[in-house]
Amino acid sequence: MNNTIFDDVFRTMIEKMPYLAVPLINEVFHTSYPQDVPIIQLRNEHQQENGEIITDSCLKIGGKLYHIECQSTDDATMAIRMIEYDFSIAVENAQKLGRRYRMEFPKSCVLYIRSGSSTPDFLEVEMTLSDEHTLLYRIPTIKLEAYTKDSIFEKGLLMLLPFYIMRYEKNIHEMSENPELFQTLLNEYEEIRANLVKELSGEDKAVLYMDLNKLIIKIADYICQNEEIVRKGIGEVMGGKVLELESERLRAEGEAIGTEIGKAIGKAEGEERLSVLINRLIMDGRSTEIQAVVTNAETRKQLYKEYGM
Repeated sequence: MNNTIFDDVFRTMIEKMPYLAVPLINEVFHTSYPQDVPIIQLRNEHQQENGEIITDSCLKIGGKLYHIECQSTDDATMAIRMIEYDFSIAVENAQKLGRRYRMEFPKSCVLYIRSGSSTPDFLEVEMTLSDEHTLLYRIPTIKLEAYTKDSIFEKGLLMLLPFYIMRYEKNIHEMSENPELFQTLLNEYEEIRANLVKELSGEDKAVLYMDLNKLIIKIADYICQNEEIVRKGIGEVMGGKVLELESERLRAEGEAIGTEIGKAIGKAEGEERLSVLINRLIMDGRSTEIQAVVTNAETRKQLYKEYGM
């Protein structure tokens, strides 16, 4: 199974939407950072003599280092891997105090998007140092299955939403053959979509709404790749509504801007043609170009040509 898709989606959120990690950090480490707290993204590639170590994330918030790994399997070696990652991060950020160095390990946790009854609440490594002192390296785990859609929104853990479908991974085939069970799943995703609209309302959050929806659909498509009915149903609930919402926003914006936009969406140009172009831009992650498309005839002309329209 190609588990890199889960790493890719997680790293996309960390790199492009790092503020989504703040509620997760608050949940795990009992901190109370506001969502707009300054975040410094540190590099996640650490070169060692025997090869390169790549971590999923390394963030600096409030002067503290935070390291979160996303894990799709209950790997029994994860504790050793985590101490290796954390040691690399600590060495890279070590401080020199005269002839002494001070190394601070990051606050780390593992997000298990798949887990079982044997998945521990903490990963532990007992370390015996050269002076015979024994230290216990202990990091918490967080399990997706422990969170319902309601608790996700209550705690602001929107970063978990793309992986939500994995709660039902073992029942996907049954859902494709059981209309009642399938409808229950669609109702869940309709609630997720509606709650996202409430959480991310406002023009300044429209791009986040669309980007998060795309990641939700991406994971759902992967998990449901052999069950076309379920895959298509989730895509229609989430993806179709995204395009509809953005189109409505742009039409309202067009009315406010006035005559120039009115010409763009008028009969001469064809509203349907413009809507198709806008939807293509949204799906291709080019939302920042939409305003220019609506207001600038030359930009529209170039993009129509680019998309063969």
